[in-house]
Amino acid sequence: MKKSWKKGFALTVALTTTAFVPLAQPMSAMAKSDEVQFSKEFDTPEFIGEPFEADGLDGEDLIWSYLETYQDDFQIEGDVKEHFKLLEEVENDETNTKHYRLQEMYNGIPVFGYQQTIHVDEDGNVTSFLGQFVPNLSSDKKMSRKAKLSEEKALKQALADLEDEVGEVEEFEVEPQPEQYIYVHEGEAYLAYAIELNFLDPVPGRWMYFVDANTGDIINKYNMIDTVTGTGKGVLGDEKSFETTKQSSTSYVMRDTTRGSGIETYTTANSTRLPGTLMSDSDNYWTDGAAVDAHAYAQQTYDYYKNTHGRNSFDGNGAKIRSTVHYSRSYNNAFWNGSQMVYGDGDGRTFLPLSGALDVVAHELTHAVTERTAGLIYQNESGALNESMSDIFGAMVDDDDWLMGEDVYTPGTPGDALRSLEDPTAYGDPDHYSKRYTGSQDNGGVHTNSGINNKAAYLLAEGGTHYGVTVRGIGREDTAKIYYHALTHYLTPYSNFSAMRRAAIQAATDLFGANSEQVRSVQAAYDAVGVK
Repeated sequence: MKKSWKKGFALTVALTTTAFVPLAQPMSAMAKSDEVQFSKEFDTPEFIGEPFEADGLDGEDLIWSYLETYQDDFQIEGDVKEHFKLLEEVENDETNTKHYRLQEMYNGIPVFGYQQTIHVDEDGNVTSFLGQFVPNLSSDKKMSRKAKLSEEKALKQALADLEDEVGEVEEFEVEPQPEQYIYVHEGEAYLAYAIELNFLDPVPGRWMYFVDANTGDIINKYNMIDTVTGTGKGVLGDEKSFETTKQSSTSYVMRDTTRGSGIETYTTANSTRLPGTLMSDSDNYWTDGAAVDAHAYAQQTYDYYKNTHGRNSFDGNGAKIRSTVHYSRSYNNAFWNGSQMVYGDGDGRTFLPLSGALDVVAHELTHAVTERTAGLIYQNESGALNESMSDIFGAMVDDDDWLMGEDVYTPGTPGDALRSLEDPTAYGDPDHYSKRYTGSQDNGGVHTNSGINNKAAYLLAEGGTHYGVTVRGIGREDTAKIYYHALTHYLTPYSNFSAMRRAAIQAATDLFGANSEQVRSVQAAYDAVGVK
């Protein structure tokens, strides 16, 4: 019998007890193998690489049969379907594969961040499982079916705590709406409310709060607005062409209607009220460098994702991309607030106007892509992967070097940058897992520890020898394909560095074959940065 994932947790769960008969079997039978890797925290599978024959099953029938086969490993009693909800099925035409995303459920309530992905090859057989599953969720008071605390009281608790953090918030960009989840934090599982607090004043913030639905205690909180920056001609004096809209014989606006649902650029004229006023001009020759860059680079980032990865805007369905420039005064930041891009003008010393860097614009818009796909939670290792994905695709869109933000950061210091994927240590970030930051600052080192995965991506693309491991480079194009495929199909909200390695290997296998040079290089790249 497997051990409970947390000492003292009850092993009983209130579920139906219908027996099941597996309709299909793993090709390697039921014995444990190296192809089934278990979570150290929960002792449940976080990766299954054993091939699983469909035996005439497809769609949901195949998925349920597959999960039933590993039911004992997941420590599930009763009906497997009570523990998972199928969120989406995506077909990849390039690889002729199917990818399923599931959500762990407990008594009909989603378990926050605990998602799983299951992958099916062109022959209809399951090739792999990635994700995290919390077993044996107890039925004690924390896990009661009904919350003692109302949504209104939970929100009041979060707002009171937020006021201590940033001061009084009078207006929210998105109306706060508490949502009920099972929330697992530091070895405890709670019935909780998740609340997003999205605001601009007194300082921009996008805080996530988790409030105990029985006691009202704040279980966890973190701010999802990061601190990287932007691009433009603008800003650096280069001229660029971009789409606008003619409103009348003497009026043009920064609205592009040729891409998805559109790309629009606004200005707050140094206020903090979003989205501001749509940029306009009388002769269609634009002299506002920050606006020019924000608009043109948003178009360029859209084109990259559409032309390279077949993705229509950040949500995959053509969502409008809205940018606002001249936010506040001397504001040294740019951020994605969950619905749009926002750029400060910088103070001229730390930053130039932040929309002036293509890699920064692409970095921030990639946060939106990540939010709509893997949903990597912005804390600890998953948060570092979130940042790293934005750095990787910022570098891919910019495509001139492996630095981040060098065009707008510290203009008085030639060659300076925010981060380097080639050499993270040049800016104080680790380039090996053994050097990772383990403290609590910066949401658990989301910017710092991004250097580990950044270095792996650089080695994969360019090759090199690192910590005695030689990696054969496969080029930017194949590297980008692997990371995009991993991000959109394999990674889940709580993916850690080990899951990133497996996701990259599986993505390379899908795209190039199990015995390909690309797969070998992925393995070597993660060996080189100490991620197993």
